[in-house]
Amino acid sequence: MTDFAHHLPIDQIRDGSRMDLVADDAERAAIAARLGLVSLDRFDAHVTLHRDGRTVRCEGRLKARLEQACIASGEPVRASIDEAFSLAFVPPPVVDGAEPEIELGESDLDTVIHDGQAIDLGEAVADTLSLALDPYPRGPRADEALKSAGVLSEAEAGPFAALAKLKGGSGGE
Repeated sequence: MTDFAHHLPIDQIRDGSRMDLVADDAERAAIAARLGLVSLDRFDAHVTLHRDGRTVRCEGRLKARLEQACIASGEPVRASIDEAFSLAFVPPPVVDGAEPEIELGESDLDTVIHDGQAIDLGEAVADTLSLALDPYPRGPRADEALKSAGVLSEAEAGPFAALAKLKGGSGGE
């Protein structure tokens, strides 16, 4: 069972079908726990599906309201996400013999391999949310927390700071 499962049998998907997915309290709590979020107050997606044989394309928009922990202080950082996405659900490649090696090009980055029978649209949208999150959320006291931990700012640690130290310590030559 996945956090936000919405299994759709491929044979029942009609080209141009529209769907609204809205996570309930339990689903939001499970997704928040899996993604390491402080909270997930809203998570929904509005999608249009297009089917071409066993390939299903999904275009939509996801919206979320959440809190992440600041990377420096741990304090909650509120965030809103409103992002368009496009996914392609494709059947597994058919290869004789050994396990197939799959190479994805730049245009294939949002490709999900399905089992040939159904797609899990909800899980794919939850994965899309994980990619939309700020990987380094910073709260208002992040700089203060980093400084007290002895972490130098970019200005203090950069190459120009080293040059300024050399210039300042050269005795005015």
